[in-house]
Amino acid sequence: MKRALLPVLEEMGVTALDLGTDTSDSVDYPDFADRLAQALADGRAERGILVCGSGIGISIAANRHAHIRAALCHNSTDARLSRQHNDANVIAFGARTMGDEVAKECVRAFLTTGFEGGRHERRVSKMSPGRPGSA
Repeated sequence: MKRALLPVLEEMGVTALDLGTDTSDSVDYPDFADRLAQALADGRAERGILVCGSGIGISIAANRHAHIRAALCHNSTDARLSRQHNDANVIAFGARTMGDEVAKECVRAFLTTGFEGGRHERRVSKMSPGRPGSA
C-alpha cells in the first residue's frame, strides 16, 4: 500500500518522510508508530500515514502518544470527518482490509480537509493531554 500512496503525495506536492518499513517481513508495528510520533514531535512531519494489516494495532500504538490523534479510516468520508471533527493528524489503514484505490481517496480527503473548530474544538480539547483522565 505504501508504494501506491507515495505517488499520490508527490502529485499533491507533499514531501514524504518515509519511516519504513521496507520489507514484507513481519515487524513490530509499535516501533513505526513511535518513529512517526518522534517525527511529529520534532517537527519533521505535520501529519502522518500509518499502515498495518488491519490498521487497528497501528492506530492503537499511535494513540498512546499524547500529541497524536490517529484515525483508522475505511473510506474517504471517514478521512474527511476525522479532520473536520476530530482534528486527526494521523490516518491509519489496514492493508489487508482495504484496496489501494480507496486508500488513495482517503489520503486525498485527509490532506485537503481542514479542522472545523467550533463545537468540535471543545470536544477535541477534552481529549488533549493535561486534562483529568488523560494519559
